[in-house]
Amino acid sequence: MDEEMNNIVELIDENNELISFEYLMSLDYDGKEYIVLIPLNPEIESAEDEIIILRVEQDEEGNDFYEAIEDDKELDDVFDVVNQVYEQTLN
Repeated sequence: MDEEMNNIVELIDENNELISFEYLMSLDYDGKEYIVLIPLNPEIESAEDEIIILRVEQDEEGNDFYEAIEDDKELDDVFDVVNQVYEQTLN
């Protein structure tokens, strides 16, 4: 199997459309878990420069689901951690 295909995550958006992402990383910050994705949508011009950070939550049955981060400070803080991790991988 193509190793690159293992990094593809498909999610269903609020319009019930399937959207593909490349998995970049998962990280824990401030007691919460996050997933970082890169959109693989060629129709969106800015998609190649964009990352998506979602918080990992669990439902009542213990199943993971992903939630958009509404709090700007939380998003900025997690983005800073993502940048730090990325910079460390370059060095």
